[in-house]
This record gives sequence, structure tokens and C-alpha cells, in this order.
Amino acid sequence: MTRKIEGIIPVMITPFTANGEIDYPGVARLVEWYIDNGSDALFAVCQSSEMQFLRLDERVALAAFVKKAAAGRVPVIASGHVSESLDDQLAELMAIAATGVDGMVLVTNRLDAGREGGSKFIDDLNWLLDRLPAPIPLGLYECPAPYRRLLTDEELAFCARTGRFVILKDVSCDLETVERRVALTKGRPLAIVNANAAIAFDAMKAGSRGFTGVFTNFHPDLYKWLMTEHAAEPALADELSVYLALSAMAEPMGYPKLAKLYHQRLGTFDCTDSRAVTFDIKEKFWALDALLDKIVEGTEHYRRRIADLRESYPAPIRGTASSRSNR
Repeated sequence: MTRKIEGIIPVMITPFTANGEIDYPGVARLVEWYIDNGSDALFAVCQSSEMQFLRLDERVALAAFVKKAAAGRVPVIASGHVSESLDDQLAELMAIAATGVDGMVLVTNRLDAGREGGSKFIDDLNWLLDRLPAPIPLGLYECPAPYRRLLTDEELAFCARTGRFVILKDVSCDLETVERRVALTKGRPLAIVNANAAIAFDAMKAGSRGFTGVFTNFHPDLYKWLMTEHAAEPALADELSVYLALSAMAEPMGYPKLAKLYHQRLGTFDCTDSRAVTFDIKEKFWALDALLDKIVEGTEHYRRRIADLRESYPAPIRGTASSRSNR
């Protein structure tokens, strides 16, 4: 039976060693950190992972490693293709599928890569679907690089009708679009999962089945609480949603290297090198360490408040909430 792929889904960063190779012990510790902090699934090869800067053999090895490290505790998904031609994309997709990941994600800007328009997106998609192994669940990712290619309603409805797609990482950054997409896919296995922090809480309330934005690399547990327990504490949920939206505004300041600096502080790994961001982000973005201090301070503040609330619940409720948040 296909596992649902929804909830809090970190877009994984890729730690590197000082000599430029993937730091697999660091990846292993990162997987444990995500799971310990309430993640429901892991997105192992994506833009945050610097997939456009990884060779195919590295993307395949990374997906396989994360799948093994997760050890069945949460599903693992991975983007399958970055190339221009469909033949090259098919080779990439087959290689990722062979890793045994729980879901393989199609990048929307790779379909109709030449931007011809018309039916080209669905034509390219059908060409791939006819050749991909049918049993593997598929996802869709409106990756912003090299350009953001949002699905039309017609394309989304087509994907939902195939029955092969289980998740869309929605990058519309627009609540009305999320609401419309939730309605379009109602009753289908295709989960709409928003990736924008500014609308995260409202999107959850509108039917987005989780969150998969970049600040899942900082506090996935806070998004998890917002998703699963907001009804019991609506005032705190509203307040927390504002903090989460504002802290995510730091993304343009050198992400994903910014997240690597955060995990260097945590001791997850040592090296903050990035293939996508090669400049010194502390030099370019003044007071970056002070900003990270504030993000850490805010995160710990809300964690303490949530912990205090749980301690105040009657024992049966406290046990239920704890088990949900640490799943």
C-alpha cells in the first residue's frame, strides 16, 4: 500500500566536506535531526539540496543514502530530473527510481522545457509516464530554478486523474491558488502541500496537507505543532504563524548556506560550503550572526511555551499531543 506523503516535509540541505564531497555522516545526523523534530517525510533531492549542482551519480547516491538512513520511519522522496531533453530526463528518472525512494518528484519546469506552451506539458508528461515504472508514486515540484513554472488548473486536474501522483509541492505563494488547487484535487490521492511560510497557517486551514518550505531546516517542530495542535491554542497559533513568516524572510540572505550556518551551530556538521552559494554570506549580509541569534531565540521561546502548555494538559491529552509531535 502506498504511504501518504504529506505533513511537515523538510527540503533537505546537502552538507559537503572541506574537499567538496558530500558529507554522508553529516547527512545521517541531519536525517536524525529532522525526524527527531517531527518531520513526516523527507525531500532528499531538491533545490535546497543543490540538485542542479550535483552530478547524477551524486543525486542517486544521496537519495539512496537518505532512504537507508530513514529506515522506514518516514517516507523519502527525491526529484528525478534536471536535464533539458526528455531522453536524458528519462535516464535520470530511472536511476532515481532504482534507489527505492518512496516517491519520485517530477520538476514542472522540465516538462515543456522549451516553453512551447499549448499541450506540450501534458504531451511530455505522458511520454514519461508511459516509460516510468508504474508502481512508484510520483510527485510534482514547482521548483523556482531555472524558472518557476506553475501548473495550470487543467494540468493539475490531469495529473490528479492519472492516480499516479501523491503530492504537489505548491510554490504559487498565493492562498487563493492553494484553495483552488485543494478543491480541484478533492477526493484524489494528490496532496497539495504549500511551501510558502507567509501563508503556511492559512494554507493549512484551507486544506493544504502540510508544509514543505525552506525553514523546515530551522524549526520543523514548530510547523508541526501549528499543523496538528493549533485548534487547542488558537491565540498562540496565530502568534507563532507570524514569527514563522517573519523568520523565513531571512531566506534571501544566502540560503542554503544560511541553513548550513545554523546546523553548524547545532553541531550537525562542520563545513558550511555550498556549490550554489559560493560567496561569503556574512560579508555580504551584515549582522547575519545577530539575525541567526534572534531566529534561535525566537525558536526556543516558542518551544518553551509549547512545552509548558503540554505540561499543563491532563495526562491523557499530554500523551496524545506528545506522540503526535514526535512522530
